Amino acid sequence: MPAPAPTPTPACPSYAAVLQVPYARRTFTAALAGRLSYGTVSPAVLLAVVRCTGSYAAAGTVMAVFGAAAVLLMPLRAALVDRHGPRRALLPMALLYGGLLCVLAAVTWRPGTPEVVLGAVAALTGMCAPPLGPTMRSVWAELVGDRGLLQRAYSLDGVAEELLYVVGPLAVGALLTVAPPAAGVLLSAALIVAGTFAFVTSPALAGVRVPAGAGPGLRLSRVRGLLAPVVVAAGMGLALSAVYLLVMASAEQWGYGDGVVPWVLAALSAGSAVGGLLNGAVNWRVAARVRLALSALGLGPALVAAGFAPGLWSLTVAVGCAGFFVAPALTTAYLLADEVAAPEVRTQAGAWVNMAVNAGSSGGSVVTGLVLGRVPVGVCFVIAGVVAGGAGVVSCLPVRRGWSRSSPRP
Repeated sequence: MPAPAPTPTPACPSYAAVLQVPYARRTFTAALAGRLSYGTVSPAVLLAVVRCTGSYAAAGTVMAVFGAAAVLLMPLRAALVDRHGPRRALLPMALLYGGLLCVLAAVTWRPGTPEVVLGAVAALTGMCAPPLGPTMRSVWAELVGDRGLLQRAYSLDGVAEELLYVVGPLAVGALLTVAPPAAGVLLSAALIVAGTFAFVTSPALAGVRVPAGAGPGLRLSRVRGLLAPVVVAAGMGLALSAVYLLVMASAEQWGYGDGVVPWVLAALSAGSAVGGLLNGAVNWRVAARVRLALSALGLGPALVAAGFAPGLWSLTVAVGCAGFFVAPALTTAYLLADEVAAPEVRTQAGAWVNMAVNAGSSGGSVVTGLVLGRVPVGVCFVIAGVVAGGAGVVSCLPVRRGWSRSSPRP
């Protein structure tokens, strides 16, 4: 069955119009089911390793290895999708990733497994994680022919993805009432395999063909048009990871318990969801690159304001206002990456943005952990705001678009 032709824009495009695109609901639902695995796997693996080793240090090391392998190799896995097509590339990755998650669940089910074994299995598992998010955004670009409707599709996708990282830990927490943490790792395996199978068997992917010339790796240093979204994504990831730690430090400084922290961070997620939905609902006449810079520049002052918050309620408001710029910035980054991408490297372009967010988040956690305690919390908020705003300034610098493909491997 051939893939549906790109859908023209309705008179008043909306989120409902996105879901009315042929096969969109089935394909999007399947992709979200698979991507929910990424919302459950981190807390499940962390708790399973702690239960197995009795060491938070060991758990942190295993998670760092797992995360690094998953994030840093994402563009390479996306290149395989571009080269062989989602049907031929994603399902083997999902089966291998799911199988290795089962192995990880087995070695963490009972105490006593050496830490080096846990780290090796975690590294191998992370290396195989299928890039469902970048692939789904690539499929949106195939399904939706108009840039305005595509903006709504990306906004809906971004907000839904953020909610997965709220639902995932809750699902693991519910499972822990009746099963050990390793069962959460098995749940993650089941989600990724079932979701990926449903995704690749959707009729929307039946006619997706590999463009001529697809396959060679993408050199980020030579893709000038992609640098702006990657820089902003990295800055956003770094700033947001700092916010998580700084909110905890602020609550402790003011004498509150850890129980208030999730509520403050919920304001960040709520602001992001509202901002993302409003961003997608507006018929923008401003270029995507300008909107990207403005979103990053808007996040900066909001984080600076959080640094001057005198109490918990004002901090919550400032963090919520900061969240308002998060989803629009990331959605626009993905949209701009798709805009500058040649068809044969579309999935890779989105994967570079995704990798930048996660790499920035990991780096931000490390840097904030080192700085916190030596520098006042308020000053740390200001630094995070400067980083986010600085990324917006860098994205405004003149660039030249161009694609450079590495030589095919023999």
